Amino acid sequence: MKLNIALLAGDGIGPEVIDQAVKVVNAVAKKFNHDINWTAALTGAAAIDAVGEPYPDETHEICMAADAVLFGAIGHPRFDNDPKATVRPEQGLLKMRKKLGLFANVRPTFTFPSLIDNSPLKRERIEGTDLVILRELTGGIYFGERGRKDNGDTAFDTCTYTREEIKRLAKLGFEMAMSRRKKLCCVDKANVLESSRLWRETVQDMEKDFPEVEVSYEFVDAVAMRLVQWPSSYDVMITENLFGDILTDEASVISGSMGLMPSSSIGVHTSLFEPIHGSYPQAAGKDIANPLATVLSAAMMFEDAFNLKEEAAVIRSVVNKSLSEGVVTEDLAGKNNNAYKTSEVGDWLAANI
Repeated sequence: MKLNIALLAGDGIGPEVIDQAVKVVNAVAKKFNHDINWTAALTGAAAIDAVGEPYPDETHEICMAADAVLFGAIGHPRFDNDPKATVRPEQGLLKMRKKLGLFANVRPTFTFPSLIDNSPLKRERIEGTDLVILRELTGGIYFGERGRKDNGDTAFDTCTYTREEIKRLAKLGFEMAMSRRKKLCCVDKANVLESSRLWRETVQDMEKDFPEVEVSYEFVDAVAMRLVQWPSSYDVMITENLFGDILTDEASVISGSMGLMPSSSIGVHTSLFEPIHGSYPQAAGKDIANPLATVLSAAMMFEDAFNLKEEAAVIRSVVNKSLSEGVVTEDLAGKNNNAYKTSEVGDWLAANI
């Protein structure tokens, strides 16, 4: 099978972790006789430095022509520390989501048996956790009207949603719940926000189309608490852009390391697969970043973009083997144990495949 994959390494540790995912994907392709056509493209701070634009038209064309996009990370401290910067790497991410129609960010949260005691949460609270958060990506406060008034002393950001945007995400959530434990939680703030009331109203109208799914509605502040108390009680969660941004990062620590969690962004034109961590500039170039989230994102790519479930299973199996045998980077090895370099983990995974 020929697989056309756009490769967007991005900034910080992005190129390093992407390199390891490429090793793994190439090893899988060799094992299963697939032909991988990689096309690299610029994005983020690297693209700003090269062409002055964080998501260039050429990059967009490459993504549109691809069957899937494998993405690293975006962000650089020199932009974070300059509040007056007119062009920012993160603008490229928002632009890419909008232009590719990446409307649903799918973030699974699960535990690894060999690492369950690495979590900051007690074992008895997190054992059996296997949930998915679907975050809406192209609407809400990140894309609403914004500005300043009163000579710059007052700022505003507007959260706007349409019923169709909500239905599109909710349908994906219902369908995902049907293939899992048939439980769906709609997370909102309907006691305060009009946009949340539209979310709740829309999802309630859809319940009749999925009678087997048990639907609950919870306020985001309550979920933020319950997510660290009883994460195993959740199955599939759907929510708007800002709430999803926060809750998915909170959920990521359940596994014991943000460097372990993959994600996908389902799109109208193509889909994108990326680790949930950021660019981690402090570690860039040191060969110490954990590549496993990116490698597991590649597993999601095989399964969701290409329907190649056996290939995905091989990747997940070898990642579990690396964890159980201690072939891990310093964030998991600890200071008193022998840690592997980023590149060494990638080599080990590919060799074992």
